[in-house]
Amino acid sequence: MSAATRGLIDTYNDAWNRQDLDAIAALHADDVVFENHTAGERAEGAEAVRAHIAGIFERWPSLRFTGRRLYVAGDFAVSEWTASATRPDGAQIEWDGVDVFPLRDGKIVRKDVYSTSHSPRVQRGSGSTNGGS
Repeated sequence: MSAATRGLIDTYNDAWNRQDLDAIAALHADDVVFENHTAGERAEGAEAVRAHIAGIFERWPSLRFTGRRLYVAGDFAVSEWTASATRPDGAQIEWDGVDVFPLRDGKIVRKDVYSTSHSPRVQRGSGSTNGGS
């Protein structure tokens, strides 16, 4: 099962980088919960999660992720990543995070996000080294 879990998360992460909402939503269970613990955001159910992710892409059209490590065991995965995006002031920022994914029947049942998005690193452009958005 670990190979299937790894493949599912790799496909999911690729869909996020393409900002392919249909591909992302196809990998969610109907009762999926998306909770970003850092931002205090929570969406429950496939339609609410889809709308929440669409809002993320609308606010961050340049958002991309680079995977650092992926741990899988049966129907469970933990993904370490670095995100990058461009703020409205033109500054390019990045931050690190971890996603925790319980799976059921080949679908994502939860996505729990923990990250340093509240204090991203400014790579270049406007702002200070700990500017936020």
